[in-house]
Order: sequence, then C-alpha cells, then structure tokens
Amino acid sequence: MFLQEPGHSPYDLHFRLIGFPVRVHWSFWGAAAIFGFGFAQGLDDRFREDSPGFVTLLLLWAACVFVSILIHEMGHALAFRQSGMESSIVLYFLGGLAVPRSSYAAGGGYLSPKQSMWIAAAGPVAQFASALVLIAAVRAAGYGAPVPWPLSEVSWLSQGNPIDSVVLLSLVAMYVYPSVLWALLNLVPVWPLDGGRMMSAFLQMRGGNMIQALWVSVITSALLVFYAFANGQQYLGFLFLILGVNNFQAIQQISGPRY
Repeated sequence: MFLQEPGHSPYDLHFRLIGFPVRVHWSFWGAAAIFGFGFAQGLDDRFREDSPGFVTLLLLWAACVFVSILIHEMGHALAFRQSGMESSIVLYFLGGLAVPRSSYAAGGGYLSPKQSMWIAAAGPVAQFASALVLIAAVRAAGYGAPVPWPLSEVSWLSQGNPIDSVVLLSLVAMYVYPSVLWALLNLVPVWPLDGGRMMSAFLQMRGGNMIQALWVSVITSALLVFYAFANGQQYLGFLFLILGVNNFQAIQQISGPRY
C-alpha cells in the first residue's frame, strides 16, 4: 500500500511462501488489534452467552486480516514474478508491501506501463477473488453469506440458511468484510494506493506524466475527505487528508522553484 518499508526488528516474524520471503513486522499485529477492536466487541455483544469471548474473536480477526492482506501482497508478488522480477513481502501497521529486488524486468528493461498497471491491479484482484471464493463455498453449503456493500446489493449472496455456528459466522464475516473493503479502498485513484498506480500507468500510456497523476490524487483525496467527515468516517477522512497533503508536497518537489 505505502512505499516505505519499516525497519527490521527482533520481534518480526520471518518465513517463505512459494519462494517469496515474507516478513511480518510486529506493528502489524498491533494495528490489527486496534482496527478489529470494534468489530470483535460488536460480535461479542451481539452473541452474548453464545460468544466464544472477546479475546478469541479478536484473535480470529487478526488471523483473518493476516491471511487476507498476505493474499493481497502475494498477488503483487506473483505479478512481479510474471514480469521477470522477484520480490519480497512485508506486512506492517499500514497494511503490506511487495518489495521488488530490482528495478529491471526480464531482459534488463524497465516495466512497461501495462506491466505496472497489472502489478498494481493484481493485489486487489487476488484479495477480492479470495473473498468471492469463500462466499461461493458458503453459498454452496446452503448458507447465506454476511457481505458488505456493494456485495450486499446482490440479494442472492445472503439468501440461504443462517450460519448456526458463532465461530464459523465470525470467521466468514471477519474475512469477507476486510477483504472486500480493503481491495476496494486500494482501487481509489490516489497515489500510492494501487488505484493511484494504475491511474499513473494509464496516464503514462496516454502520454501523461507523474505531475498529472499527482493532481488527480490531490483532487480525489479532497473529495473523499469532504465525504468522509460529512458521514462521520473520521479515520477515512484523516487517511485521505494525509495522502492528499503528501501528493501536493510531491507536486511541489517535482515542479521545483521558479525564478
């Protein structure tokens, strides 16, 4: 999601997945607990005596978010590999990164705009597809799936018998909701989100440049800031406020002083 890789820590988790080095920075778990606190508390209050407990629900949330974001970054990493570049994966408090080990694709050249667009799109596509696979499995079993907007507009997805297991219902909801919403958030055309990278690659194919992409990011961020604060979504508002300011500062740095 963001460009800067966090520093290494003795508390980081390291492993390899289909050849890709994966590092989970300790801050990832803290952020997962913060963002999942309200979700877990809401389910715990809803199920009351049938609830497996707030701590258990929070651990389930962290596990679901871990798998979901890992799949997102694996999508980027596999797309890099398809273009002839190997990469490593880092999960941290701002989400995740697929960090290429080289600036050059197969054959020694730079990535083309089409390759860059596909690499950026591959993460949200993989994450969204994983949610759809889980929803399809739930529906195939005859149950209705808990889904967020815009999937909630498809009534067929929620039709069927209610999931009678509290733990199973929690797992499905805790995986589907962040997977769908995180994928959609990353498709917003604001740099350095995946959507911003896709937009930048598209403008490049049309003869545009990075300053134009940054201006689109600033305008889009401003619109989303007004929308978020008007609808009581302070976190979303502050996120795009920061992104908008960062993009505006980048425009000033690229343009340089004029005399």
